[in-house]
Amino acid sequence: MDPPVGFWMVIPSDEFRTGGPFKQNLTSHVGPTTLSVFISAHYTGDELVPKFGQGEAWTKVFGPVFIYLNSVMDGDNPLTLWDDAKRQDYQFWTRADEMGYFAINYVRTGDYNLYAFVPGFIGDYRYDDIITITPGCEIEMGEIVYEPLRDGPTVWEIGIPDRTAAEYYVPDPDPKYVNKLYVNHPDRFRQYGLWERYSELYPTQDLVYTVGQSDYTKDWFFAQVTRKKDNNTYQGTTWQIKFALDTVDQNGTYKLRVALASASLAELQVRVNNPSTNRPLFSSGLIGRDNSIARHGIHGLYWLYNIDIGGGMLVQGENTIYLTQPRSQSPFQAIMYDYIRLEAPS
Repeated sequence: MDPPVGFWMVIPSDEFRTGGPFKQNLTSHVGPTTLSVFISAHYTGDELVPKFGQGEAWTKVFGPVFIYLNSVMDGDNPLTLWDDAKRQDYQFWTRADEMGYFAINYVRTGDYNLYAFVPGFIGDYRYDDIITITPGCEIEMGEIVYEPLRDGPTVWEIGIPDRTAAEYYVPDPDPKYVNKLYVNHPDRFRQYGLWERYSELYPTQDLVYTVGQSDYTKDWFFAQVTRKKDNNTYQGTTWQIKFALDTVDQNGTYKLRVALASASLAELQVRVNNPSTNRPLFSSGLIGRDNSIARHGIHGLYWLYNIDIGGGMLVQGENTIYLTQPRSQSPFQAIMYDYIRLEAPS
């Protein structure tokens, strides 16, 4: 019998990949198969797949990817792989510490934009100026302040703005499909067939969430999926958010902020106090191809919508916001919500 061989795939950095730090990739398959995925639509869809025009010239160096076998002899210098790569665009990411300090090291020369986001807050920060990196430079950015999006005081909110749907209710899987690795595991969503549980939990009526009474960890299903019908077809779903207002500023503008953690060939429609209007107050149009539901994920790409609601659309007393996902050709057309907030006029 041949002696065991150590097989190691070493990837020193991820700048050559598409998608940034939230892009999810496969690193292995069933059996002794190791993967190094350069470009992938996994959990994203084709938004991150390169597209080229007729006759468009394009080159890119992927890597470096170093495969190390314990008995392998030293070969050529792998740094030569970078000769062409130095002409390509890159993303460099880091995390700030608890005091907000950060450093991004080993950045290639060139012109860059600086982006950031803060867990617990919606939206993104963008530094106004172009940052030019030259060999051996050190750039002090000074104090960077992100002012989160806000037009007025919070009326109510649902969820945690962390770009995932992990805080919401994830049901137990069908016993036929249980993956025992994820029983009593924090990643409850890593189970097959969870999309089918929605129709079982809500057989006749869709989800209704009442602000002040419902608990999003128990009463908000982690994904707004389609409903499976008896004839094995599917239909869209409409969720309701019910809330009471003691007073209404009829002349003011309320702001509904809807952050999505995932969208898969889906559409978000928003209606206020009338579910039957032909034209919704807001429609996202067809969005997303990240396929997080089918891949047992809890987020894909991030989407943020800021929707104006005129005070005349609201009433003193009980109000209802209707969230409709009408696309229904498959069980995987769905939305995952990250966070929803209603703001009153300032």
